[in-house]
Amino acid sequence: MADNKCNRDFLDHDPLSVDEYYEVEHFARENGVSPSQVSKLIKKNGNDRMTLTQAVRALRDRK
Repeated sequence: MADNKCNRDFLDHDPLSVDEYYEVEHFARENGVSPSQVSKLIKKNGNDRMTLTQAVRALRDRK
């Protein structure tokens, strides 16, 4: 189900919606990785933004 963009209560910012490609794409661009890498990290770590940000940092540190 799509997010209601009129609802601005800011409660929906912690989980990253896998179904909404624009959210994945924005997160990828914001963190300097590809959307496919973000999708793999979501499958491995879940969709919590803080956890994903830490996973992206760890991924970049390994390279």
